[in-house]
Amino acid sequence: MSALASGSTAMGQATAAGPSYTAPTTVDDVIAAMATGSRVVAGGTDLVVGSRQGRWPVPEHLVAIHRVNSLRGIRPVVDGGLWLGATATHGEIAEDATIRERYTALADASSIVGSRATRNVGTLGGNIANASPAAETSGPLMCFGATCMLESRNGRRELPLDELFSGPGRTVAAMDELLVSVSLPAQPAGTGSCYARLEYRRQMEIAVVGATAVVTLDGGQITAARVAITSLAPTVRRVPEAEAALIGSTGDRAAAERAGEAAAAASLPIDDVRAAADYRRAMAAVITRRVVQAAVDRARGETVSIPASASLHGAL
Repeated sequence: MSALASGSTAMGQATAAGPSYTAPTTVDDVIAAMATGSRVVAGGTDLVVGSRQGRWPVPEHLVAIHRVNSLRGIRPVVDGGLWLGATATHGEIAEDATIRERYTALADASSIVGSRATRNVGTLGGNIANASPAAETSGPLMCFGATCMLESRNGRRELPLDELFSGPGRTVAAMDELLVSVSLPAQPAGTGSCYARLEYRRQMEIAVVGATAVVTLDGGQITAARVAITSLAPTVRRVPEAEAALIGSTGDRAAAERAGEAAAAASLPIDDVRAAADYRRAMAAVITRRVVQAAVDRARGETVSIPASASLHGAL
């Protein structure tokens, strides 16, 4: 629920003297409302749940962005990459043919956010802006080299996603900056990817442990690799040591296990009601190995169903 957050609630217009709710149709009007202290919402999935759980009050002044057409959609760009509007929903992302084919890990992630109802209203911008260490889409986006476009009254600036997060629930964006879009560069031929999480249930779940792998094969060897871990540190983060363990290998089980060990070593998990830190660290190795092997299989043209979490559950 940061200043970037996309997330709306079905509130009516409040009185001028008290709380307010506006739903403009332009980015300029949204930014003007933000400058006076309004908080941005679009899908409301985190905002409403968090307020009901007592984690935060509903802000007194809300500006909804669901009517801003320029923030919607998923479309290819001239360099072969992909542009995603901040209010693209998880349901739209999970079903997009280009994402399922070329950015499969993102389809894996969006397919398991919350429930079907959540995915129909929850937005990519909200998932990113809330900066949760357990956010499903952050790892895949990071591994695909995503950049975020931020806009304020001072203009626009582009920021790599892996530079956006500063801590749990915190970003480096200014309070008056709106996340307007996310851009994904084209991926090389021979690239496969996978995101999976350790989960206790299939709906309304968040990752106990999650991992992403994006690998590129050339001549049977991994020539490029990106690995990120989820719910294992204060922010979703890449693991360079795991990536290095894969480069030059065939992506066999031994290489995948080395990457898993590196991911576990880089983890800074916590103890909470959902899992102990030691258990999370042990599972980091397992989940990372599984996503690496699935990403390699996909790079070779083999079928691993979406979402991968379901198909990899119980894999040895």
